[in-house]
Amino acid sequence: MSTAAATREAVRDHPFLLQALRAGVVNYTAAAAFLDVGETEPVATALRRFADDLPEFETRDADARVRMESGVGVIEDAESASEAGDDTEVLLSIGGAAVVPDAGSMTAVLATGDVDVAALAAVCGRLDAEDIDAEAAAVAEGTLLVVVDRRAGVSALRAVEDALANVPV
Repeated sequence: MSTAAATREAVRDHPFLLQALRAGVVNYTAAAAFLDVGETEPVATALRRFADDLPEFETRDADARVRMESGVGVIEDAESASEAGDDTEVLLSIGGAAVVPDAGSMTAVLATGDVDVAALAAVCGRLDAEDIDAEAAAVAEGTLLVVVDRRAGVSALRAVEDALANVPV
């Protein structure tokens, strides 16, 4: 495999570096040393060329309504609850567990509208940058949901709004 091909593959293993290359904010020598693909200078040159081939970094404003819902919780046997005729609204269901209202002390932040996987990635990245742990996160059919500790609810709401205003395309 050529140095250029190995470098491109290594960059794809680190999506943050791919975004930084697109944004033009990379120290190529430092990035080459980080990737540890081979000799620093040839890898730095490969990075420069790769960056030239990438589309320019752009963002979009996801047109979404964001709201917060307190008191959500996780029930472990969501399937049994629904079979028993429980009319509980399920906000998220996966692997037999479900996030439901009035079942705990966590906070859900929901965004509805122009949200997709890229928006979820932006939201998760922003929550991580704000040191807010998400207990659950998902996106489907124009709805994005993150569940956080109750005390982090307001900060998470702001972080989600900010992230959705700058979703990378």
